[in-house]
Amino acid sequence: MKNDIIEDAIEYIKNLFDKRGDGHDVEHSLRVYRNALAIADKEQGCDIETVALSALLHDADDHKLFKNENNENARKFLNDHCVGSEKADYICEVINSVSFSKNRGKRPNTLEGKIVQDADRLDAIGAIGIARTFAYGGANGRPFHLTIQHFHDKLLLLKDEMNTESAKEISGKRHQFLVEFLEEYRKETSITPRN
Repeated sequence: MKNDIIEDAIEYIKNLFDKRGDGHDVEHSLRVYRNALAIADKEQGCDIETVALSALLHDADDHKLFKNENNENARKFLNDHCVGSEKADYICEVINSVSFSKNRGKRPNTLEGKIVQDADRLDAIGAIGIARTFAYGGANGRPFHLTIQHFHDKLLLLKDEMNTESAKEISGKRHQFLVEFLEEYRKETSITPRN
């Protein structure tokens, strides 16, 4: 894997996500990148550079954040770095397999896609997932009851949708943390004064 292109991709997403405070920021992309490399380290036969670039660029064209088509931001970066069209298409295919809302119930066809999808989903559960959910809700004016509903609509489903064994192992503990948080939230919000 060429370190220069990875360092440049990190700089690119730093600029792309500058000043975002809704949980889709550069720190999220860097965590997904680190998760993906950790998972890839345990999987045989994956293309590490494709995993790394796909993880770093996975939100570069997210429909919730950008109004563009055909992976415009990711392709610009890949083209500017002379990544061949076949590999660029493959990286974009991996990126396009990540989104939960667009790929509900679908598993990627490729090992690289499975790794990056798992890496992104791991960052949506556990303590960091809770923090990101409330950051996104706050940034978008979503009231608490709808933010809590998002746990049931998406976050609690992710553990059973992991693709790789290492992600399944990690997700169990993070899922349990979500369950415990929701139970504590329920207790704290159902306190009623005594008459």
